[in-house]
Amino acid sequence: MNKLLLRSRQLAAVTWKNVRVYYTEPPVLIFGLFFPFFLFLAFAFGRGSGPAELMPAFLGITLFFTGSSVGPFITPWETRTRTLERLLTSPAPFSLLILGDVLAGFIFGLALSLLIVTGGFFFLGVQPGSILTLLLALLPGSFCFAALGSLFSALPTDKPANVMMLSNIVRLPLIFLSGVFMPLADLPGGLRFLALFSPLTYTVDLLDLTYSNTSYLNPSMALLMSCLFTLTILAGALTWHKRSLLTRL
Repeated sequence: MNKLLLRSRQLAAVTWKNVRVYYTEPPVLIFGLFFPFFLFLAFAFGRGSGPAELMPAFLGITLFFTGSSVGPFITPWETRTRTLERLLTSPAPFSLLILGDVLAGFIFGLALSLLIVTGGFFFLGVQPGSILTLLLALLPGSFCFAALGSLFSALPTDKPANVMMLSNIVRLPLIFLSGVFMPLADLPGGLRFLALFSPLTYTVDLLDLTYSNTSYLNPSMALLMSCLFTLTILAGALTWHKRSLLTRL
């Protein structure tokens, strides 16, 4: 029990450090806030769709980019400033340090998404059909995308720009494949098959169910796949970070 409490305090300390230091960094704000906002505006402008129809796409883009924008900056920046070495000498296990990075991205993505949900309700009258379905979409989705951001940062470099570039090479195609801009049912067969390998697909499908009461996939399967992607990506992030650690020191 004492060990569990100690690990919880260590995790909270690492997460709070990341929240306090990195949320206001320009790359995080640009790729986590401004980029998805203007990308969505470019998509929504002139379509004539109502707020309720656009909300799943807006939430999906926001959650995806905000959740995965913190992790790619933390590890390379700490490698450059030599603070990573100081962290490694702390009593906290290395895996807990990575989990603290993931939790920082999770909180960032979830908080902004809930802010959009609240603003859509009070200012646009867009109400989610089910709060439970909304949370089942946002919670595993935010954690999954935060783990994805941490996975990108396993690249052995001390230049955050290199990791950000890699992350966008992966994230942008996933945006166009995952039912954000075009419903899965309207995608060609080959692209629809590829969409099944994107974690964003399942989050957007659950958001569609939340706001329009329609979904292409079975909701239970979408939730299960979202959780499986989360565990797989998190395990990959922990493994690759351990393998690339020696090249950072």
